[in-house]
Amino acid sequence: MAFKISDECIACGSCEAECPNEAISEGDEFYEINPDKCTECVGFYDTQQCLEVCPVEAPGADPDHQETHDELLAKFRALHPGQEPA
Repeated sequence: MAFKISDECIACGSCEAECPNEAISEGDEFYEINPDKCTECVGFYDTQQCLEVCPVEAPGADPDHQETHDELLAKFRALHPGQEPA
């Protein structure tokens, strides 16, 4: 499933630069993740980079956007045509 950022976000911005899909952007109050671009870093890393760098663990699974590993991999391929998953 895609990730989302909770209201625990302190708007430090550390997650934005780490997202390989450029799915994270600054929102009105805190950073937001575009679920259409979030692959949970599938295709790039074994762990979610936004969660790895967040000092308050604000990113988490978004129950409104549940996807299987295969669906996330297909999204990776659609977002990065011609690129092989890591």
